[in-house]
Amino acid sequence: MDSSIVVELEGTLLKDQDPFSYFMLVAFEASGLIRFAILLMLWPLIKFLEICGQRDKGLKLMIFVATIGVKISEIEAVARAVLPKFYFDDIDMNSWKIFSSFDKRVVVTKIPRIMVERFVKEHLRADEVIGSELVVNDSLFATGFIKDDFDLILEKVVALFGGETQPSLGLGRPQNGSSFLSLCKEQSHPPFMSNKNQDHNLIKPLPVIFHDGRLVKRPTPSIALLILLWIPFGIILAPIRITIGLMLPLWTVPYFAPLFGGKVIVKGKPPPPASATNSGVLFVCTHRTLLDPVVLSTVLQRRIPAVTYSISRLSEILSPIPTVRLTRIREVDAQKIKRQLEKGDLVVCPEGTTCREPFLLRFSALFAELTDRIVPVAMNYRVGFFHATTARGWKAMDPIFFFMNPRPVYEVTFLNQLPVEATCSSGKSPHDVANYVQRILAATLGFECTNFTRKDKYRVLAGNDGIVSQNSGENLANTIKKVVATFKIFTN
Repeated sequence: MDSSIVVELEGTLLKDQDPFSYFMLVAFEASGLIRFAILLMLWPLIKFLEICGQRDKGLKLMIFVATIGVKISEIEAVARAVLPKFYFDDIDMNSWKIFSSFDKRVVVTKIPRIMVERFVKEHLRADEVIGSELVVNDSLFATGFIKDDFDLILEKVVALFGGETQPSLGLGRPQNGSSFLSLCKEQSHPPFMSNKNQDHNLIKPLPVIFHDGRLVKRPTPSIALLILLWIPFGIILAPIRITIGLMLPLWTVPYFAPLFGGKVIVKGKPPPPASATNSGVLFVCTHRTLLDPVVLSTVLQRRIPAVTYSISRLSEILSPIPTVRLTRIREVDAQKIKRQLEKGDLVVCPEGTTCREPFLLRFSALFAELTDRIVPVAMNYRVGFFHATTARGWKAMDPIFFFMNPRPVYEVTFLNQLPVEATCSSGKSPHDVANYVQRILAATLGFECTNFTRKDKYRVLAGNDGIVSQNSGENLANTIKKVVATFKIFTN
């Protein structure tokens, strides 16, 4: 007979029993800064209700403020692209060890099921999720209410097990009065002791490789308050930093950056510039943000053209370095890259898109076919408040969000130029060369290699293939309107 387990999510599978920060994420990513600020202002009332023994009323208030008037598709998108990263970072591994050892795994939560189901089933490998259900109107907007009261969780668990079969084990908080525990043959409450013998055969939760959203840290009340207080300063600081980068000579930027809180860490020895006797070097970089080639040019103190796959026209206009837009037609792109290398150095990011987590996406092999003068460059960055990449948002805002951070840091590590025996000249296939470059860059950064591609990322996060439309005039006008509207929201 299969063993079964029913586990409470908040405070058991997740270390934090307070779901407030997850509703703050929904408020910010699905709606915007105003809803984010309103929910934060209501936190003292929510906390007061909890102290008075009215935790469920406080939770209903959180659900109402975070979801009322929000398209259900937007909530689903946040649950798919944003929340899993923060849930994953909060997993209680001792609870997970117990949970993963059972045949049938059921998770119970008072958080709306739509917010947790994808993460729990895909990353924690749960079979069923029992949670509250949002009320949605005919126009597919959330009303802010839930269909049934939280007390019906017990009935849902009974219905799931047929009323006769008892779950083998129930994990949950005793102070929460989780009535589903009474249905289980055995009960256990956190904290749980680690079993070292279990660690050897432990199946780990599926890691989160792709995630979206602008916030770097989970917005607990204190972190959210810091973000709101910093935003006015960030709005002032970002244009100053960008203007300095655009107007000053490249060789002066490293000297001025620390004055405004920025920092670039350089490791390794870069190659000398191309000359009449030496053709251009192809710098093969990991792709962390849109600014990778710009930072590389700053370090090299010369404007190195960069290959671009699909960036907005506004980003191209604002770029302080030349850009070479590819067509994704292999023969055409190969000729473009060859012509550029004949003129001098060139930067390429074979991943084709950014990845935030310590993973490298699959490298396109095209670069390996075109030159043997390959210099791998490991790029990485650190920010405190805002991510400088997005799959669902406005890509033209990426550099602005990067420079809105209090102390943005870039790390640039130059590796040695590939020896001839490691290139296609020695008979190696382009795929072998690309995989080799991926491996040595991953080892330098302490990352893991994957076979995921740009399309995989955008299908997970945005439901498309990530191609930016070439209707430049219309897109540029719309992007500018969005940027202006965003700053109006920030400054009002």
